[in-house]
Amino acid sequence: MTLKISVIGTGYLGATHAACLAELGFEVIGVDSDGGKVAHLNAGVAPFAEPGLDDLLNRHVSTGRLRFTTDVSEAAASSDVHFLCVGTPQAGSGLSADLSAVWTCTRELARHLTRDCLVIGKSTVPVGTAERLGSELARFAPTGIRTSVAWNPEFLREGHGVHDTLHPDRLVFGVATPDAELALRTIYEQAIADGVPVHVTDLATAELAKSAANAFLATKISFINAMTDISERADADVVALADILGDDPRIGRRFLDAGVGFGGGCLPKDLRALSARASELGARSVTGLLREVDAINLRARTKVAELARELTGGDLAGRRVAVLGAAFKPLSDDVRDSPALDVARRLHAQGADVRVFDPEAALNARAVAPELTYVASLESALRDADLVLHLTEWPQFVEMDPHWAASLVRRRVVVDGRNRLDPERWTMAGWTIQGIGRPKRQQPVATRTADAAAVI
Repeated sequence: MTLKISVIGTGYLGATHAACLAELGFEVIGVDSDGGKVAHLNAGVAPFAEPGLDDLLNRHVSTGRLRFTTDVSEAAASSDVHFLCVGTPQAGSGLSADLSAVWTCTRELARHLTRDCLVIGKSTVPVGTAERLGSELARFAPTGIRTSVAWNPEFLREGHGVHDTLHPDRLVFGVATPDAELALRTIYEQAIADGVPVHVTDLATAELAKSAANAFLATKISFINAMTDISERADADVVALADILGDDPRIGRRFLDAGVGFGGGCLPKDLRALSARASELGARSVTGLLREVDAINLRARTKVAELARELTGGDLAGRRVAVLGAAFKPLSDDVRDSPALDVARRLHAQGADVRVFDPEAALNARAVAPELTYVASLESALRDADLVLHLTEWPQFVEMDPHWAASLVRRRVVVDGRNRLDPERWTMAGWTIQGIGRPKRQQPVATRTADAAAVI
């Protein structure tokens, strides 16, 4: 029998997962309470930026293999497997995850079930949630309907979500029955045939896997940002240090990038939720570690804002600042907990005339920080700037010609908050460039005059 699948929740995770399941050959129905989002998806248009997703949506919506609805009863009546992909944001008060959407969707699905089914959680949840979810399904499902629960955490990178779904680096199956494992092996048959490692475990371990992975990645970033304090005081270079550490196969170079720190909709809230859950369980050492990781990350933003003030003579009032980037990472329009946007708002609060350019995230950024000025081009952001901040490593920023940029700004001063710009290339063009945790560069500051090439 060919499995029919529903995906409950069509945010970033759910919409991407639904489209990729259709690509794998399954008949898929996506469910969301947001009618506008459903209309976009049924038109083959993703409501967020994700490379390759629009193509999958167009192709499979047009064939009828993939469709979206606001009516959970359609999914309940037609599907054998339900993937739960709703958001679990940080709670309005405290650090724990807000699971209200999980419980609402679970109960609504259960009430409308007309056939036995498997519910597979993909949302990032505190360990112990799956057990309660099974109880809720049993409580609200009609008499005689049998339900079971499995957990299949996602490890997607925004900007690479389609690739990571179709070509995962590992699969985790948290199961309580052989039938649940068989269903997951059927769904991921192609990836398993390609040799992707499969970890079959209990529900609690599978729930913990995603939170622990994100906490570890956050710890690597905060560790190297902590090393910037030592590097700056000793006049060492944290980028060279990271390269040396990264050549150790026990450590690895990825996520050892000092700078403005991490953000987005996953790492910060998952780190805090795991810290809160660890505290509930009495694991105080974990709580203390994760809270310090979070604190170091937030201090990284403060450091960049302080450096910007220092490079404008201690007073940002009236200074025009070009902020390159608003998204928390390139290839995304996601501004949730974005370090770039946070720093921009801090500078604005100190009186700076902040001009923000991001090739994808301007609309989302404007909704979060309407007090900032958003411009439509890199040239507009740079024109007459007293200071340039590189805060999201979009390729067009990294590859920008510093001589061209020098012809536009008022002062040739750049803070490389991502340590991605080539210092030698920029200093040769007459810029004062300062990375994070890198040696101070004593370069003359260029002032834009009638002769834009003049350096004083």
